[in-house]
Formats: sequence, C-alpha cells, structure tokens
Amino acid sequence: MAKKRSGGGLTGTQQAAKFLGVSVLSGAVLAGIALPAVGALGLAAKGTVKGFDEIPANLKTPPLSQRTTILDSQGGQIATVYSRDRTVVPLKDVSPYMQKAIVAIEDSRFYEHGAVDLKGVLRALNRNAQSGGVSQGASTLTQQYVKNVFVEEAGDDPDKVAQATQQTLGRKIQELKFAIQVEEELGKKKILENYLNITFFGQQAYGIEAASHRYFSKSAKDLKLEEAAMLAGIVQSPSRYDPVNDTQEATKRRNTVLQRMADVRDITQADADKAKAIPIQLKVSKPKNGCITAASGAGFFCDYVREVFLSDPVFGKTKEDRAKVWNRGGLTIKTTLDPQAQKSAQKSIKKHVYQTDEVATAVTMVQPGSGKILAMGQSRPYGFGKTETQINYSVNQGMGGSNYGFPVGSTFKPFVASAAIEQGRPPTQMYPAPYQMPYPSQVATCSGKPWVNLGNQRLENENESEVGPYALKDAMAKSVNTYFVQMIADIGLCPVMEMTQRLGVVQGNGKKLPEEPSALTLGSTGISPLTMAGAYATFANRGTYCTPTAIESIRTADGKNLEVPQSTCTKAMTERTADTINTLLRGVIDSGTGRQAGLQSRDNAGKTGTTDGRKNAWFVGYTPNLSAAVWVGSPTQQVKMEHIYIGGKYEDKVFGGQVPGPIWRDAMTGALDGKEAPPFNSVVIPDPPKEKPEKPDDKPGDNRGQGNGGQDPFPGISIPPDIIGGGNNRGQGNGGGSGGKFP
Repeated sequence: MAKKRSGGGLTGTQQAAKFLGVSVLSGAVLAGIALPAVGALGLAAKGTVKGFDEIPANLKTPPLSQRTTILDSQGGQIATVYSRDRTVVPLKDVSPYMQKAIVAIEDSRFYEHGAVDLKGVLRALNRNAQSGGVSQGASTLTQQYVKNVFVEEAGDDPDKVAQATQQTLGRKIQELKFAIQVEEELGKKKILENYLNITFFGQQAYGIEAASHRYFSKSAKDLKLEEAAMLAGIVQSPSRYDPVNDTQEATKRRNTVLQRMADVRDITQADADKAKAIPIQLKVSKPKNGCITAASGAGFFCDYVREVFLSDPVFGKTKEDRAKVWNRGGLTIKTTLDPQAQKSAQKSIKKHVYQTDEVATAVTMVQPGSGKILAMGQSRPYGFGKTETQINYSVNQGMGGSNYGFPVGSTFKPFVASAAIEQGRPPTQMYPAPYQMPYPSQVATCSGKPWVNLGNQRLENENESEVGPYALKDAMAKSVNTYFVQMIADIGLCPVMEMTQRLGVVQGNGKKLPEEPSALTLGSTGISPLTMAGAYATFANRGTYCTPTAIESIRTADGKNLEVPQSTCTKAMTERTADTINTLLRGVIDSGTGRQAGLQSRDNAGKTGTTDGRKNAWFVGYTPNLSAAVWVGSPTQQVKMEHIYIGGKYEDKVFGGQVPGPIWRDAMTGALDGKEAPPFNSVVIPDPPKEKPEKPDDKPGDNRGQGNGGQDPFPGISIPPDIIGGGNNRGQGNGGGSGGKFP
C-alpha cells in the first residue's frame, strides 16, 4: 500500500514512482531518481519540464579538455600545461581488468540494459520509499557519462558546475533523454571508453590514463588487477577513497570492488582473495602543470608561447575563442627553441649572475633570416618565491614582460648609424664630438615641427679623454655620445624613427619610440631584449628584418595541424648599409668597448650599452647565423651598479662590455659549438687622415670645437652648422634620464 503523507496525498518519492509508471506506459523510461523527498525533489516550477518530448535531443559532447605538450625544436619536452590533466586513450589501450572493474562496481548490468536499468530503478525506489529518503541511487554508467559531460562543459565556472550537478527532477529527466540518445548513437564500447576518459579520479587526474600515471606511474594498459580495482573504487568519492591520504579507506574500497568483480564472475573468488591480500603499492607521479615546471630554465619561453597563442588572431577571432582552444588543450606544440642554445644561455647566466644578486640578467637569442627564437632565459626563475618572478624580462609588457622594458643605452647607436648611411652619409663621416655639449637647439622631425631644446639639456662622453673630431669607425668603437647626437642633428630624427620602425623596434610597453634626441641616440627609452636581438639580427641578415617567431607547428589531439603565425621578412636597409654596420661593430669587439665579449673562432660583431646611473648594462651582438641580446640591471631600476657583487665577483663600476659582454660570449660559444662559421661581407672603411700638428698660437675650441685654431684638419669633409655647443656643466641630463654617460 502506498505510503501517504499526513493530510493526504503522495510523498515525494511516491510522486516520482507514479511519474515513472506513466513514462513506462508511454514508451519512455525515467531512471536515476535518487532525490530527497518532498519539497527538495524539485517538482515545483524550478527545475521541472513541461513534457518529456520537449527536451532537445542533440547532446553536444564537448571535446575533452586534455594536457597540452610544448616541445623544443628537436622534439624534447619543455613542459605540459592543462586545465584538466587528461590524456584520451582508446579502449584497446585500457587494461581489461580496468574495464571490468569499473563496470562491476558502477553498473554491473551495463551490457544487459539500455540507457536505463529498470530493475535498478525499481530496486532503488523501493528502498528509498522504505527509508523515507535517499539510500540508493540508480544511475547507469551511461547516465553518469552524460552528467560528466555537463560538468566538463561547465569548465571551471562554479555557477555552471552547480547548475550541471543540481539534483532536480528536470535535470534528471534531461540526463535521461540524453542517455537514450547516447546509447543509440555510440554503443556500449564507445560509452565505456568515453566514460573512462572523462571521469575524475582525484589528485588532479582526469581520465584513466592520467590516473594510472598519477598513482602508479604507468600506462592504463599495464594496470594489474589490484591496481585497476583501486582506481575503479576511487570514482564514487575521490576525496574519501584517496589512497595518497588514506590508504586504509582506499584498501577497503578496493577490496569491495574486487569482491564485486568476483560476485559478477569477472574474476574467480581465488583471484579476488589473492588481490585483496596485496597491500596498495603506490608509485605517485606528482602533477607537473604549467610553465613553472619547464626544463632548462625555459619557463619564460613557455609562457611566451602561451601569450603568443592567446594574442594571435590565427588561433581564434577573439581572445575568448583563443582561450577556449588553449584551455581545451590536447595540443602538441613544437617550438623554435633550440635545446643547445637554451642550455648554453642558462649555463652562462648561472655562471655570471646569481639568482640572489641585487640585479638580474636576461638573455635572448634569435636566428637571422628566419626570426626563430632559439633561446630565452634569465637569472631569476619562473615562480612565486622571494628571488623568483613571473615577469619575463626578455619580452614586451603585452607578452608578459616588464612595464616599459629597459633603457638600452649605446646599443641604440647602430640604428642611428644605419639611418645616416641610408641617407647618404659615408662611413668616414666626421663630427667635432667634444667631451661636453648641449643638445642641438633644434632637430627636424617627421611631422615637420622641429624638436626644440627648451631646457638647455646637455650630455657628455664617458671619459674626459673622448674629445673629437671623430670619424664614425672610432666613434662607434669608443661609443662617443656627442658624435651620435651631432649625427642626428645632421640627418634629423625622422630617418632614425623610420629605420627603427623597419627594424621592429618599439618601447617595452608596445608604443612607438618618442621622437626626441636622447631616446633616438643614447637609448634612454626602455626596450626589451627580444626586440633588440631581433633588430640586430637584421644586420647579420644583410639588411632584411624578420619578425620573431616562437612556434613551428601545432597538432591537435585528433592529428590535425593548425595554422601557426609565420615570420614576416622585409627589407630594412640595403645590403651595403648592413655590411658597413657589421664592419663597424666588428671594431667594437676587436678594439672598442666590447673586447671582453669577442668570440675567437668566428666572425662576430656587437655593441655595448650602459645607461645613466649604471642601472642597466647591455651587450647586443651577433654572428652571421645567430643574434643575442644580454641585459643586466635592476628590474625595478633602483640599483646603481657601482661597488656591487654580481655572480660572486666585485664590480667597481659595471659597463656593457664588462658583465653583459662575458655572458654573451659564453652563451654564444656554447650555442654555436659545432655549427658552421660563415664570414661577414666586409666593407673597407678607410681611417681618417692624420691631424696636422697644432701651431703655438692655435686656440683649442675655436672653429666650432675643431681644436686646431680654425684650420680644417680633414680637407674635403664639412661639418654641418649648428652641430655643436659648449659649456662646462656635466651630467645635467635632459629630464628623461639620458643626460649622463652612455658607453
């Protein structure tokens, strides 16, 4: 006799039973109603449906979120990243013990019933009615799979997850109809395969393959009977039956599964008893998720790859579209990272700058002619600790870098020289280049409105002995500041702006360089090492600039190849100009400020840079087949590198050639070991004629600072007017941190 509530009417459970009877009679089946009685059943307006046939039949099964593997150019693993640690495998790659165990404990009549187990439903309803509540469920494996699909589709959104798991009659009916559809379309074997791949097994492991590796460090196809039984037992309550944290409870649950397998005759009782006697023997593999686990210090390159994926429209029209693809995972991303170059860069970093130093260093390598990023490392590793950071010092702000990049100092001067040569100035060009001078009163700009030196800004050279006149060759080797300011006064700011744009040079915040002398001569503006390495690679590539690229190919979980961003190569300057710059920068290494950086076994060129207050020091250099930028400094720009220990070595004053130079040398030496050593295309640059001896009555400083009493010591070479000023004030700056010394 039906149990009635006081006051008449049926209980919630009896209402469900009545609804079940109607459904059966109409040819449909309602199952899995393991719900609380009365009001909590969900028969009110909330969570109900008007009619069973109105539920949409198109179950959209989302692609399962899987781990993405990031590889170097040789196929070595850099890192795995995922929102769900899952590797989808076919049923044939799952141990038969595992297949039998999960069916035995979760749905032993799986192969006998359809989407709904009518006997199970009646048994559950009867027991729940007797208890007055919910003591037994009746969901089949297929229904559980459907529910897991809803949860997977919800992702990490807590509201959507709550909706997907709500215990309402309407939700149960919806799951039922989808289960019927799944049974019709997929069949038992495929349902079992999908279930094993979607189910959560605890310890951040989704799917049987990830679970097998997490708990036993083996593939799912190699699971033994007792191991399979343990994993099958976890599914009902991953936290309660977690073998890592509660071996005793996990053992009880495992033995329950083994006994159930014996009861349904999947194994003999003897096999079950033997397996029960074996203690749980875990071989746990800790989850390694994200770029923080990257090998060879490549965490920041790994993060850069992620930023490229999330920002490039080739992977989706909107940021949300790209994020959805990334979070879904299952990708195999082959990158441009060269393991030899990366290991060499990281080895050099560790040798010269310690993680705990007051200052840090970043090294980035780019291949001329292709734009491929071959190495990217820094002294402060990827992480959250005191001497760790999540800021990638090598790249622009928009790609995970510092807010503004770092001032590059005199490493900017080759851009000025290349612009001047493109404008027709000869490599023998001479300027007075005094030790001190004010910035020019006016300098032409691209807009036609000249830059005006309203604040009487001044600059000086690094050493008082650096007094011109100088030709370009010596000025570049000695990094004479006043020479290049006079050069920009001669040619104007616009040619330099246009040259830097062709070289891909922007500020660290992604904006164009400011059109003013200190930024466009002495490198007072922040720029990233990747930008500098890419720009200098243009010189090595004889004038053709190629945009940096980090990804070679991407393959999806189903074997399809995705389109990836390609490097774009454009002509930035003539081959003759590039060859001239190469010759000039060889002089920097051979006899100039970069002597400590030179490579002995191959052609190489480069430029040093040190900024005002010695807060940044650079060396950017290259061979015909590899370009690299090295920055050393304080990420917060608060440390002056004077009287300081770096890498365990005391430094009185840090110069670009003194600390960054050796880092560059050692990193490049290892990266190029065993590689070909092509030569540069050299250009002959004649030395200037010898200066005539001064006469006793000559007055140094006359004739616009030419230093020989008005006599022109360089016949046939004119010095543009209004190119030089004088004055005795030193280091007053220009309000932008660029008025000091920039060797």
